[in-house]
Amino acid sequence: QGQLVESGGGLVQTGGSLTLSCVAATRTFRANAMGWFRQAPGKEREFVAAINWSGSTTSYADSVKGRFTVSRDNAKSTISLQMNGLLPEDTALYYCTPVNPKYLNLPLIRNFWGPGTQVTVSS
Repeated sequence: QGQLVESGGGLVQTGGSLTLSCVAATRTFRANAMGWFRQAPGKEREFVAAINWSGSTTSYADSVKGRFTVSRDNAKSTISLQMNGLLPEDTALYYCTPVNPKYLNLPLIRNFWGPGTQVTVSS
């Protein structure tokens, strides 16, 4: 409970920008690669972006490459997702979670999600 808290979502027009943040409990965040996933209505949850513990390696879904940037602040147990050039197809509930350090696009812990933050992009 309360180990992952996402924020920063909202309603923007096509082409707009948002920055999402995720604060994790220290024991959840420490030494873990962290990632962002999203789920649109009627669709499966999908990988968006991830970053390893040191911040030296990032991974992105093809659909967001060049538009989204993931970063982390280990001192604050926080990861962020800067989203530029938003498109209607980016509309979804966005979640953060620890990810597999070898396969950054895979969640590390089954069914370990925060409440998410809603991003809605109008056309």
